[in-house]
Amino acid sequence: MNSSIIKKLEFLKNRYKEIEILLTQKDVISNQEELKKLSQEYFKISNVVKNFICWEKLEVDLKNTMYLLNDPEMHKIAKDEINSLEKKKRNLENYIKFLLLPVDPHDQNSCFIEIRAATGGDESSIFAGELFRMYSRYAESYTWKVKIMNASENERGGFKEIIAKITGKQSCSRLKFESGGHRVQRVPATESQGRIHTSTCTVAVIPVSPEIVKEKINPADLKIDTFRSSGAGGQHVNTTDSAIRITHIPTGYVVECQDERSQHKNKAKALSILSARIHAAKLQKNQEKNSSVRRFLLGSGERSSKNRTYNFPQNRITDHRINLTIYKLDEVLEGKLDFLINPIIQEYQADMLSSLSKFK
Repeated sequence: MNSSIIKKLEFLKNRYKEIEILLTQKDVISNQEELKKLSQEYFKISNVVKNFICWEKLEVDLKNTMYLLNDPEMHKIAKDEINSLEKKKRNLENYIKFLLLPVDPHDQNSCFIEIRAATGGDESSIFAGELFRMYSRYAESYTWKVKIMNASENERGGFKEIIAKITGKQSCSRLKFESGGHRVQRVPATESQGRIHTSTCTVAVIPVSPEIVKEKINPADLKIDTFRSSGAGGQHVNTTDSAIRITHIPTGYVVECQDERSQHKNKAKALSILSARIHAAKLQKNQEKNSSVRRFLLGSGERSSKNRTYNFPQNRITDHRINLTIYKLDEVLEGKLDFLINPIIQEYQADMLSSLSKFK
């Protein structure tokens, strides 16, 4: 392992031993807040420290076994043992590095997913609907719940825009790499000449902030408009101004909600989405300062970014960020997104592992 990583691990081991002593002291035991804080830190670093201690023992065993190579009678046995110990050491090093990876505090959260038609007119809206279906199927495979927050349907099918809340353990950690531009290449149903068209949609994945860290929004910064809902809604459609449009003046973010018949419910939905957007924008600024991780893996949801190309004639899907091409487009659209998500997560972790050499 890199000397700087070993230095960090030695620091963690010393801290681990220090906390062990502190947890036995009366003044700490009597202070519930301090006791809880130290216990949490102790638990947090215990796994990596215990594995580092095992690694140190392997180092000692390796050095001791090396001496046996000079003994003709023990040479072969020692050589076999060294090979076995080196393999264990390599595996343990990889696991320790994995444990040292910084944890994204939002990985355990639920998330909002916003899908918008971009270029391509009706075909783009139709593809937005197919993307939403793909993510819904993927959510089903993980038993996550999908709740539509707002949808603007296209007359020819699909959505001009759809925002859904996906609730479930680690939904954000697996979907966060979906933000960005998604390009489709195929012959539209309306194309009489059989020509392949290219259309695009944008996807933005926004973590749902826990109540304790939700962004506080100044009411004076909001411009709130009401209007009549369109689409499904029974007798209330076009008779009551239940739909809500909220504009956050400092950022220019606009959120519309019209799925509920109640104006108050639509407003609550819109505010929750707006709060998440503002918080996500702050997070992105902080993440961009961290040059150790390739930011393009975590897309922004902007039109200019390009994640993937979905080529229907060849049943091909290409993720441009990691140069991955697979010929399973039909399966991916049925929700088998792990074909793409797992390699991206592996690439992301590899990037972060390479940054460990910068630990001081």
